[in-house]
Amino acid sequence: MKISKVLKIAVLAMPLVMVSCHSHKKVVTESPIVVSPEQEELLDKVDSHTLQNMTFVGSKLKFTVKVGDQEISLTGNLRMKRDDVIRLQLMAFGFVEAARLEFTQDYVLIMDRINKQFLKAPYYYVDFLRNSGINFNTLQALFWNELFQPGKSTLTEEDRQLFTSQSLGDGDAVINFEDGDGEKVRSKMFYSWLVGEATGRIKMANIMYRDPINGNTQLNWDYREFKNLGSKLFPSDMAVTLTTPQKEVKLGIRLNYLNNDDDWELRTRVSDKYREVEVDEILRRFMSL
Repeated sequence: MKISKVLKIAVLAMPLVMVSCHSHKKVVTESPIVVSPEQEELLDKVDSHTLQNMTFVGSKLKFTVKVGDQEISLTGNLRMKRDDVIRLQLMAFGFVEAARLEFTQDYVLIMDRINKQFLKAPYYYVDFLRNSGINFNTLQALFWNELFQPGKSTLTEEDRQLFTSQSLGDGDAVINFEDGDGEKVRSKMFYSWLVGEATGRIKMANIMYRDPINGNTQLNWDYREFKNLGSKLFPSDMAVTLTTPQKEVKLGIRLNYLNNDDDWELRTRVSDKYREVEVDEILRRFMSL
C-alpha cells in the first residue's frame, strides 16, 4: 500500500480534536455555522452521485469473511429496497441457501438455514453494530455509497452544514461529522469519508466509537470498484474491516449482474422449525459453514 494512502486512512480514522472543540464552541455561543464555497461545492459533487430516485437494487454476490485465521467464501444474492430492507442470501456449494442476513428499520435477522437457528433483535442488541453506531440508515448509506447522519434517511441543507471538510492533497479530501450536541456525546462517535475532490466520489467511509475504558471500535468501508446501474455508478467491490478491542473481522463484498429487480418478498418469515439463539452462537455456526 502506498504511503500516501496509509496517511489518508490514518487521517480518516483519527478523531479531529480541534474540529470537535470548535464545533462545541459554536453550540455554546450559538454562532451561525459558516460553510465555505469550497465545501459546498464538494458536498454538491458528492450528492450528485446519490441514487435517491432508485428504489430497488439487486445483484449476484460473492461474500468473504475472515476472523483471525478463519476464512470462508460464499456466493449468494443481495437485494435492497431503499428505506425499507437490505437482505443478503448466502449460498453453500453454489445452490443451497446456508444463511440469510436481513436488515430493516426495526431489527436485524440472522438465519442459519443449515442448523435451523435464528436471531431476530433490535440493532442495540448486537454488540458490533451498537459499538459501531450502525443502524439501518447507516448501513444503507454504506452499501449505497452515500454520506449520512445517524438516524436520518436523507440530508437537508441544514444537516449538510454540520459537516466539515479538509483537503488532503493528491486530489483527495476528507469530510467529517461528529454525532450529538453535547460534549459527552461528541467524545464518542466520529464519522469520516475520503472523497475525490474533482469527482466527489466517496472512496472510503470510517466510523469510530471511542471508548476510553474498554477501547475503541472502528468500522472502515473501502470502495474499490464501481459499475453502471442505470445512468449512474454503483459500488461493486467493497472491503469492510471491523476492528474491536478483542478482534478484527474482515468482509469482502463483490457484486455482479447489478439490477433493479422488484419481484421478491420484502420480509422473511421464520418457520416454527427454527430455534432462536444468542448472537455469539449463531455467528460461531456461521463461521463453520
